[in-house]
Amino acid sequence: MAESAALRSGKGHRDENFPVASHLISPRHRPAILAFYEFVRTADDIADHANVGEAEKIALLDRLEQGLLGANTEIRETARLRAILFERGLSPHHAQDLLKAFRLDASKRRYSDWEDLIDYCRYSAMPVGRFVLEVHGESRETWAASDPLCAALQIINHLQDCGKDYRDLDRVYIPLDALAAHGIPVETLGESTSSPQLRACLRGLASRTQALLEESRRLSQSVRDTRLAMEISVIQDLAERIVRILLVRDPLSERVHLGKYQVAATALLAVAKVAAFRSFVSKLISQEPRPT
Repeated sequence: MAESAALRSGKGHRDENFPVASHLISPRHRPAILAFYEFVRTADDIADHANVGEAEKIALLDRLEQGLLGANTEIRETARLRAILFERGLSPHHAQDLLKAFRLDASKRRYSDWEDLIDYCRYSAMPVGRFVLEVHGESRETWAASDPLCAALQIINHLQDCGKDYRDLDRVYIPLDALAAHGIPVETLGESTSSPQLRACLRGLASRTQALLEESRRLSQSVRDTRLAMEISVIQDLAERIVRILLVRDPLSERVHLGKYQVAATALLAVAKVAAFRSFVSKLISQEPRPT
């Protein structure tokens, strides 16, 4: 059996589409989030490895879970996360939920409809936001807005990478009923350019993703931690911009990512927006008449 470290892709938190524990996050919370990321990245690289079979992938993911629960200590990323969870009194259940998604990635290659895809996101994406909120001591009431944001980020990745996922892993996250509604087979994803029918299909999914982002827009205002609110605002605004790109560009033949200057400009505006809103609220509170 291969060692998990040997299967790492080399991808790190700075290579992700969206910020992961950027320096907007308080220094006291970044180590926990980065440890969680490294554990998740290890599991993701196992699930996505093209030269490892399904049974071996699942066995390796099982070993990660055993290490998370204290059964072994030889996997560095697992030992580090377990130590941080113990130190901060946090449960491993968010990481365990993500492992369920990676086991699906190892064994499931098609999703029947939007609901099937969202159910996958409940394990592959929503636990990430919930963990970050839990690290910050935020209320569970924030999950109602965090969950659609995390699902949207996951689906954006699926739409951006739909051709690569199909060609490299024979994995199709585009719901089969959406493809069928436009009269196209999954093999269309292997072409170098989208047909008009596939473009219409992908635009429809991008529109549904926009609706998820509408649900999540209140999240940055509902968290108490200002630095976390700024991080969320950056992620929200980047996601909205990328979805707008997906509505007009073909992910099989065109770039559907933001350039570094676009990312920087979007981030600055998002941070300024939160700072202005919180300053306005603070002034309103300070101007309220005090009881005599």
